Amino acid sequence: MTIIQLEYVLAVAESKNFTLAAKKAYVTQPTLSMQIQKLESELGVDIFDRSTHPIRVTKIGEKILAQAKTILNEVQRMPAIVNEEKTNLSGDFRLGVIPTVLPTLVPLFYKIFNKKFKHVNLIMQEMKTEEILISLRENTIDFGIAVTPLLQPDMVEELLYYEPMLAFVPEGHRLSQRKNISEEDLDIRDLILLEEGHCFRNNVLSICHHLQQQEEKSLMIESGSFQTLIKLAKDGFGMTVLPALAVNDLKMEDKNFIKPFKNPVPTREVSLIYHNSQLRMSFAKELKKLIRSVLRGMIFLESERNTLPYLNK
Repeated sequence: MTIIQLEYVLAVAESKNFTLAAKKAYVTQPTLSMQIQKLESELGVDIFDRSTHPIRVTKIGEKILAQAKTILNEVQRMPAIVNEEKTNLSGDFRLGVIPTVLPTLVPLFYKIFNKKFKHVNLIMQEMKTEEILISLRENTIDFGIAVTPLLQPDMVEELLYYEPMLAFVPEGHRLSQRKNISEEDLDIRDLILLEEGHCFRNNVLSICHHLQQQEEKSLMIESGSFQTLIKLAKDGFGMTVLPALAVNDLKMEDKNFIKPFKNPVPTREVSLIYHNSQLRMSFAKELKKLIRSVLRGMIFLESERNTLPYLNK
């Protein structure tokens, strides 16, 4: 059994076609087929059902594929072990970031990171929290930035910062004359939220625990971005809630509509997360240090405030 045979098996499973898999692997189709047949002969089973179109993986083949992925992932970790020992921060690092954090946090540290770590290729992707967790488990990304706590036993969470929430209350709204507001002032009937799937939506709803569920379902307006939430609020559809870093990017005229919450301020916890098998800890250490340094003085790095749960509605 060889590593190359396992790679060929995964290529066929992905392509469901021997010819396409051979092209992806940069070998001839007969060579690829011969190597897979050798592996099947050694194991004494058929990994693929070749009588179907497209080709299907057999029941025992599914188990072999799962083990092949594990083996190849471990092989790919060898260079990481060497680099960690040399404290040599280099190579590709894949980072998944949730949509409500990426546009506000990444611009603050990305250029500084690239300048400081010239041999690192930081590949970032916008992903929802559940996608980040799946990708970390499948080793298609190395790290994630998400709202925590997630309470996943196979994940490590390293606190980056606490981000307070602020209310965006447009002119003419029933709360527009208040200097600050309390959680009890919120009314789900005029609260504009992000659409389903965004953890920030769940954070906001967790503030509104005093409101009835049936009101939420029948009267709530939803959108996919903070910019749209703000526009809808200014157009008279209600008010919204924003994370503090998003407020930094608002026009000055829109900042006039921002109102803080009374203590205890509702706050979300943002962390760097990774699988507990992750070896490339130099990256985690340096990224965390850099992010906290650029945010120092802008936002809470330590807090005992009213931190909101991730999935509590």
